Amino acid sequence: MPAYDHWQKSSHCAQGDSCVHVATDAAGGVKLTESSDPTGAILRTTPDAWAAFVRTLKESRAHG
Repeated sequence: MPAYDHWQKSSHCAQGDSCVHVATDAAGGVKLTESSDPTGAILRTTPDAWAAFVRTLKESRAHG
């Protein structure tokens, strides 16, 4: 991972290698990767799409 990325590990991560890491890029986009292979696939999305995804997860959890 480039040195300028400030990856943050999910607060819901257990003690294992299956964790989601999130960072923003220089253009303001959101990037996601997994801790078991941080130099592997990096998914990119917009801040609006990321916010909608997180909101949906929170709503699902509240109703689940």
